[in-house]
Amino acid sequence: MVTDALPSRIAVTGAAGVLGSHLVTRLLSEGCQVHALDLRPVAPAQGLTPFTGDIRDPRTVAEAFAGTDAVVHCASALPSYPASEIRSVIVDGTTTVLEAAARARVARIVHVSSTAVYGLPRLVPTPEDHPREPVDAYSGAKAAAERTAEAYRERGHCLPVVRPKTFLGPGRMGLFAMLFEWADEGRHFPVLGRGDVRIQMLAIEDLVDALTTVLRAPEAVANDTYNIGAASFGTLREDFQSVLDAAGHGKRVVSVPARPAVGLLRTLEHYRLSPVYGRLISKLLADSYVSVDKARDKLGFHPRSSNQEAILRTYDWWRTQRAAAAGVPAGKAGGRTSRDPWRQGVLGLAKVFF
Repeated sequence: MVTDALPSRIAVTGAAGVLGSHLVTRLLSEGCQVHALDLRPVAPAQGLTPFTGDIRDPRTVAEAFAGTDAVVHCASALPSYPASEIRSVIVDGTTTVLEAAARARVARIVHVSSTAVYGLPRLVPTPEDHPREPVDAYSGAKAAAERTAEAYRERGHCLPVVRPKTFLGPGRMGLFAMLFEWADEGRHFPVLGRGDVRIQMLAIEDLVDALTTVLRAPEAVANDTYNIGAASFGTLREDFQSVLDAAGHGKRVVSVPARPAVGLLRTLEHYRLSPVYGRLISKLLADSYVSVDKARDKLGFHPRSSNQEAILRTYDWWRTQRAAAAGVPAGKAGGRTSRDPWRQGVLGLAKVFF
């Protein structure tokens, strides 16, 4: 059982994002002093010092890390960004963050990576020692950033690497907004094939728990790489159906033939007419879940929420807060952050058939 106290002064990159903002709120509630760094302004608060700037700017990052005991690097790019920007933000940004933290003699640097580094593994549940086999710009950049982090670990830095599955919770929009919008409008929702693949997700609260657990853990335990995901999850059909049931219109998940649908989605992606990117298309066709045994056995970490609980809480938040939180009608935002609903493109027109 991890019982050490949290570091007293913690810097968080990507502090205005979904994960970063939830983490900052938790750290402040536990009495930590937080240096919050993001491209978007973060409002000052008791115990919080905001820093506005780019993680690729050494001067800004150095200012944000000065006097801190730990850094949690949450800032990232989305898979929907152009490939050159993905690499610049994730790889160059991580390098700048690690260099600044090392110069500031920060005692612990927590790097938030992704299970995307495994690519499309056929071994499920996927363990941490599975080879990194990236398949696109995003997973390639995440894998490269991990290699940089591991190089700093080999130099003697305490550098935990956390690999979360796709996380859900209040504030999260992205592609989930499409499911929520269609459910709220009383439409059926499509899945590729039978929809019987098992896709593990993660509640944002559980991911924040994992990060605070790693911050508290003794160095010998923390200085490792951990998968984080829900321990309880069913099929994609079951998870999507739970949202349609909650909407109360009696609608159902509808199977569409996988092969022609995949061909169409890849064509739409090529012409930038759909937000569904290649790796996601492939993930929807096969089981995708990781082993969380190592986090349980070494950290004493136990996720509290199932996939369905996480997705339904996010849907409840979406229904009550979407206008204020998104600031634009559903389906109209640009998808630059996880807080934005992605443009549905041609898929938005397809809903008339459901």
